[in-house]
Amino acid sequence: MRCPFCGNEDNKVVDSRPSREGQAVRRRRECISCAKRFTTYEYVEKVPLMLIKKDGRREPFSREKLITGIELSCKKRPVSREKIEKIVEKIESEVISLSKKEIPSHEIGEKIMIELKKIDEIAYVRFASVYKQFRDKDDFIKELKNMFEKGEKKKK
Repeated sequence: MRCPFCGNEDNKVVDSRPSREGQAVRRRRECISCAKRFTTYEYVEKVPLMLIKKDGRREPFSREKLITGIELSCKKRPVSREKIEKIVEKIESEVISLSKKEIPSHEIGEKIMIELKKIDEIAYVRFASVYKQFRDKDDFIKELKNMFEKGEKKKK
């Protein structure tokens, strides 16, 4: 850290304390060369998580978009806002724990489908129909059969 008065790089910290509701550390420094004091702030660098879309575009991860997409799938279904929030929190935690700067959007979509399937199969199929871009009723029927067969295997 350079002294703003003389440009010397040698200084010492004389006081350090949390600042801005714990979002920063305020440090009082004293220049070894000119003995003048100055204040610096230290912040955690927030690097936004970027989603890589199917077409290669990149956009910031948006918790709000996640909520909106899940809410649309759960419209008129017995799924509470609390359950939706828990799904989003779980997915967000999983993604952050990967410590990646970028993640393909299809990985998020897969995680959403897994969670929706656990709580409401209709919401799952609604989400899957948009996510997997069903072209016609045959795609829809195929997904339902696949879901039914997996459910039958679990019962056995």
